[in-house]
Order: sequence, then C-alpha cells, then structure tokens
Amino acid sequence: MMELIGIPPQALFGQLMLGLINGSFYAMLSLGLAVIFGLLNVINFAHGAQYMLGAFVAWMLLNWLGIPYWGALVIAPILVAATGLVIERVFLRRLHDLDHLYGLLLTFGLALIFEGVMRSQFGAAGMPYGNPLPGGVNLGFMYLPWYRGWIIVASLAICLATWFVIERTKLGAYLRAATERPEIVQSFGIDVPRMITLTYAFGVGLAALAGVLAAPAYQVSPNMGSNLIIVVFAVVVIGGMGSIMGAIVTGFGLGVIEGLTKVFYPEASNTVIFVIMALVLMVRPAGLFGAAK
Repeated sequence: MMELIGIPPQALFGQLMLGLINGSFYAMLSLGLAVIFGLLNVINFAHGAQYMLGAFVAWMLLNWLGIPYWGALVIAPILVAATGLVIERVFLRRLHDLDHLYGLLLTFGLALIFEGVMRSQFGAAGMPYGNPLPGGVNLGFMYLPWYRGWIIVASLAICLATWFVIERTKLGAYLRAATERPEIVQSFGIDVPRMITLTYAFGVGLAALAGVLAAPAYQVSPNMGSNLIIVVFAVVVIGGMGSIMGAIVTGFGLGVIEGLTKVFYPEASNTVIFVIMALVLMVRPAGLFGAAK
C-alpha cells in the first residue's frame, strides 16, 4: 500500500518515530503547564526556559562534575525545581489574587532573563551531549535507536504516573480541592501555601526532566525552549487548559500528526498544529478534554 502511493516504508515509519519523540516532549511540557495552570491558575511562560535549564544543568553536570546522564536524570530536575520554589515564594505568591496576565508577564520576563544569561555564558550555538544508549535494533521495516525508544517509554511512564497521582490519589484530591476551596483544605491541617509552592516546583521539575531527556537527542542551546514553547501552548489549548489527560493524549497525538504531515505534505508540517488549534477553538473553545463553562 505504501509503495503504491510512492512512500518508502522506512520514510513513513521514520517520520512516525520522530513524531512520537516530538510528541513525547510536547506531552511532558504541556503536562507541566497543565499541572501549574490547573492547580495554581498560573500561565507559566517560563516553562520553555526551564526545559532549557534542565538540558543545560545536565550538560554542566557531565562536563564540569563528571556526573553521567543517569545521575543527571535525578539531579537536574531537582536543581531546576529548586529555582521554581524560589520563583513561587518570591514572585508568584504576590500575584495569586491578581489577573492571570500578571503571572504571564512575570514568567515571560523570567524566561527572557534565563535565556539571556545562558546566551551570554555559552553563546547561541548548540552544544552536543553524548548518547547514553548507543546502538539500536533493526525491526525490518525500520531501524530503532535505543535512545529514541527510551525517550518514548520514559516520557509515557512519567506522564501516566503524574496523571495517576493527581487524579487517583488522596494527595491529588487535596491538590484539586485547594484550587477551589483552600480554606476547607486548610481546616484539615494542610499547609496550602506550601502545597502550592511544591506543585509549581513539581511542574518546573517536569519541564527540566524533559530537558534532560532532550539533551542527547538535540543540541543543548539557549533557544531550545523558546523554539518549542509556542507549539506546547497550542497543544495545551487543544487538549484543554488544565486538563492532565488532555495534555498527554494531545501531546502524543499531535506529534504523530505532525510527523505524518512531514511525509504527505511537508510544506504544512510547521503549521498543522496551529490549524488544528484554530479548528478546535471554533468547535470547542474549552479544548478537546477541557470542561465547558
């Protein structure tokens, strides 16, 4: 069938693989945005910069301290999440009772600062990060590099684990309740401000973890987050602002659609997600998985 339409199977499945990899990063980043917006009502425009910081911290751990990739997978998200603690405590906490626009402008400014500092220190050119899983397996219809498979499996596991914690555990119930009736949750002896701070740090840590996963797949550069964040915001809008499952399903799904578009109509591959966003907003303004108000 594929040969009849003039598309080699290797090209089709190769683009599907790239689509799943891009979808993995779309899903993880949009998941972090959905967690922060859904539980804190903050539009975190610094998310792309925090993704970039995760990749840079992994690079610095390897090249300055000799800590390999597997150690960076744990250390880098914790370090970047610690900056999220400071941001929420020092800046965002003062904006909780104000319009969403103030949080967006603040985090946009922080993103510019982070990118500017990294650009001044490391330059605009990308830096390579070694592949921790060289080699691959020949599946007959395509060659699957081990690391690309690891990205897809790891991101899917992380996304589903996050969904389970937020939607199916007592902790997640407290988090959701704190966004609606914080005074009731506070009456149970739970420190709601601390919970909010830790939730923001968790969302930031997810972005940094995606950055560590991306470091061996792409070059580490100050612009890697800004090149991705607009697409991720489109993914969040399509899935539904604040929808955890919407972020996961839409992220992977749009990555696959983007990959297939590169096969059948390459000229539209850079705009197909935004066309889908416009269509979804016309039919369902709350997003595919969002709750209509």
